[in-house]
Amino acid sequence: MGFVAALCLSSVLVFSISSGADALSLNYYEKTCPDVDSIVTKAVNNAVKKDKTVPAALLRMHFHDCFIRGCDASVLLNSKGNNKAEKDGPPNASLHAFFVIDNAKKEVEASCPGVVSCADILALAARDAVVFSGGPTWDVPKGRKDGRKSRASETTQLPSPAFNIAQLQQSFSQRGLSLDDLVALSGGHTLGFSHCSSFQSRIRNFNATHDIDPSMHPSFAASLRSICPKSNRAKNAGTTMDPSSTTFDNTYFKSILQKKGLFSSDQSLLSTPKTKDLVTKFASSKANFNKAFVSSMIKMSSITGGQEVRKDCRVVN
Repeated sequence: MGFVAALCLSSVLVFSISSGADALSLNYYEKTCPDVDSIVTKAVNNAVKKDKTVPAALLRMHFHDCFIRGCDASVLLNSKGNNKAEKDGPPNASLHAFFVIDNAKKEVEASCPGVVSCADILALAARDAVVFSGGPTWDVPKGRKDGRKSRASETTQLPSPAFNIAQLQQSFSQRGLSLDDLVALSGGHTLGFSHCSSFQSRIRNFNATHDIDPSMHPSFAASLRSICPKSNRAKNAGTTMDPSSTTFDNTYFKSILQKKGLFSSDQSLLSTPKTKDLVTKFASSKANFNKAFVSSMIKMSSITGGQEVRKDCRVVN
């Protein structure tokens, strides 16, 4: 997509970091649903005990929600009739653990019916996902509303694993997020797993000159080529996002400095002095990364956009 075309597209994306009447608040449910945090935490904890991949799934689900129409739980809606919903768009095909939000919503509804939005439950669950993986905790501002629209076609607006730094910066800035936010939030890739399709182009036929992306460490590329052989069509072939993929830590940034970032978008964080400095800062201090991540998560989570409080997270009222 040309830069001008992209700029034209950006004018139709309406995002607002919540302010004024839409402002989120830490004590939003203090009187109407005081136990909401603990109810959600319990649901996440129960799921994590059975499946260590749940935290990465919840964190990614929240990102993918917030980047389309703001944090409005539109990613949770099921496709209906002729409308294909976000969760069925190509970048979201591998999203899972929706049951965790369903379980939390069910418990919340039993305690305080019709009060808490699915968008708030997802924001709380994403925070708990980080905590249960050994990461930092924070108070989640609440008061989001749930959206009524969800379109698979809009998932093309999600940042791609193939993006370069200019494309990433544009995607984040359209949502009111800075370069600092971009690098800190990319650290969410410390959790999780990727299928071969997301990095295949880096390890074979990269361009006319190189078979393998020269920004990738040769031994790392060789190991990925063995995991994703040319002829293999194994549906779930892939690798972890970093070597400690169920622990929230700063290994992701250390890997990038070793030329072992899995995606082009990860490795591209070394391509400007500002982003490279941040990668180096976070690689050398987990505390610095945690602090920046919390700040940027609160900022991203505060992009509002919904209209109602859904009774069922999968369907509009």
